[in-house]
Amino acid sequence: MKATTALVAALSAAGAVSAHPSGPKAPKDVNPFVGKQYFVNPEWAGKLEQTRAAFLAQGDKVNAANVKKVQKVSTFVWVSRLSELSRIDDAVKEARKVQRRTGKKQIIGLVLYNLPDRDCSAGESAGELKSEENGLERYKEEFIKPYAKKLAAAPDLSFAVVLEPDSLGNLVTNMGIPQCEKAAPIYTAGIAHAIKSLQYKHVSLYIDAAHGGWLGWNDNLPLAAKEFAKVVELAGKGKNKIRGFSTNVSNYNPYNATIRENYTEWSNSWDESNYATSLTPFLEAEGLPAHFIVDQGRVGLYGAREEWGEWCNVEAGFGQVPTTKTNNTVVDSIVWIKPGGESDGECGMAGAPRAGHWFDEYTQMLVKNAHPSVLSIRA
Repeated sequence: MKATTALVAALSAAGAVSAHPSGPKAPKDVNPFVGKQYFVNPEWAGKLEQTRAAFLAQGDKVNAANVKKVQKVSTFVWVSRLSELSRIDDAVKEARKVQRRTGKKQIIGLVLYNLPDRDCSAGESAGELKSEENGLERYKEEFIKPYAKKLAAAPDLSFAVVLEPDSLGNLVTNMGIPQCEKAAPIYTAGIAHAIKSLQYKHVSLYIDAAHGGWLGWNDNLPLAAKEFAKVVELAGKGKNKIRGFSTNVSNYNPYNATIRENYTEWSNSWDESNYATSLTPFLEAEGLPAHFIVDQGRVGLYGAREEWGEWCNVEAGFGQVPTTKTNNTVVDSIVWIKPGGESDGECGMAGAPRAGHWFDEYTQMLVKNAHPSVLSIRA
């Protein structure tokens, strides 16, 4: 997603995680991904059949085989319209099948993304609900209420839920945009209500914290932490109501940059691991839990961007497969939140369709540039 101002082996290995050594922890500090298998979304895997067919038509058997490997990687399930609430039911049904067949506990990644006046600074991902049309009440009653009910009905599974990508980031840096100023009280009230409504032991909530190129600048870090704290306090003071924060959702920053891009020169958050580390003390100062999940579904190729502000359909490849082996004590897991292949919007690359629509030419590029951990999966 956009930045603005100032700016794993086969299904079992691609989905499975292993605990890393650590001392005893209080229950609230248990990494929810450890000891569980990431849910592999068959709906997304099915879309990749188009990509595989395209490679076969080109006589490219190598990349056609690599598509089969990509299909075994876990991605989060996006619920971004009222009509998409049934995606939760579909994911639960499929996860239960896998759990019964393998005996391995499933954790389903979900994205909750339907605030009124959504995407206030760019508009490429504007949603269906409008604040002037009773949007906040509809969000609470028609979206959050059934969302919560569906998760409550599946205590045999675990869920990691990303809350409203980009929304609070806009409130930190883009209040000079009239649409964002108008949306601010709606965003805070809506996300606080979602937090309050999803308080289940088998559900781990991650507030979206944009990415290092957006909120990772020294001046933005304390402002971001205060904005997050305001929302959590509005949800109800007195206990940790979130697990932590998601970063880099739908963006292209590497988790560990092997070569530092020139445009990151003045930032301590020059990759997403460093961003998590940079943000941690400010979160802790506000009494917030410093735990992160980092989207690596698509990672930009070195030199593909001239600035962090390039966020739409960037030249990239599928990134490192999900794992809890993050080499950073505050990062719960590397994950694939954005389903690679779905367009960022009608921008960035010729022929790009509207946001969320399948973009197969782009998907073929992601396969060709895939991270070695993807290519090592046994198809």
